[in-house]
Amino acid sequence: MARLNYHHLYYFWRVASIGHLTQAAEQLHISQSALSAQIKQLENNIGQPLFEREGRRLVLTDVGKRVQLYAQDIFSTGEELEQFLKSGNTDHTHLNIGFETHLSRNFIEAFITPLFNEPTVSFTLYARTMNGLMEGLLNHELDIALTNRALANDVHGILWQNQLVARQSVAIVGPYGEQPDRPFPEGYEDKTWILPARNMGIRSVFESFCATQQYRAEIKAEVDDMAMMRLLARDSGFLSVMPPVVVKDEIEAKKLQVYQELPQAYEHFYALQMPRKFIPEVLLHLLRSHQLE
Repeated sequence: MARLNYHHLYYFWRVASIGHLTQAAEQLHISQSALSAQIKQLENNIGQPLFEREGRRLVLTDVGKRVQLYAQDIFSTGEELEQFLKSGNTDHTHLNIGFETHLSRNFIEAFITPLFNEPTVSFTLYARTMNGLMEGLLNHELDIALTNRALANDVHGILWQNQLVARQSVAIVGPYGEQPDRPFPEGYEDKTWILPARNMGIRSVFESFCATQQYRAEIKAEVDDMAMMRLLARDSGFLSVMPPVVVKDEIEAKKLQVYQELPQAYEHFYALQMPRKFIPEVLLHLLRSHQLE
């Protein structure tokens, strides 16, 4: 086998990480045909195919999966070094923090509050989808990502680090002063609901609770964004299900009220990272300050 071409290997790694040839070509600023030709040269050099086509999808072969793991180690370390050199290695630290788009802004604010007292630290916040967060971490554009779901270790072949940084109870929330005087489900027969979307963990918890109580909710709307849930809970007059931290300000202002916490129901929040050679001390301190027992 001829000497390995790391330029071709890098292109393969980007396609394997993104999972789509067209998107990878756009991000690498080359044509799709040129990118395909580069990967083909790498396969010819290796003597084995790295991808198989399933319809329009590119799927890694067994060899491709092994090559991706090696490429991940090589280029992830290289990109981490690039970011370190760009930082200038000064006393000032800048953190790039991503968060999943639907997360509670109150939770995010609580997480970053310790950074306000650090005079040599600045930060940038990025709202992204889960795929966008993973892409940002893979490219070392993000130092950390906040999400409400842990990531399995086999996604993109990465040993993702998931730290539980907060756990919030889930409750029925409604207009202040209108709480039924009898325990659920009595008094809730004529209530209308704004609920989390069906793909959200809170929704399944609520539906299980309703099933045990033989209660059928009259649903007005379903929402997959906690910021939108907050506005609708505040302005619609309907009941909703969410962690009270989402509407903390409205509860303190007596616009909303916690009617009842759901038993053994929690939303979990995680700080997601990739393995790194170097983690800024301020980031380690931030994670320690939010570490749950």
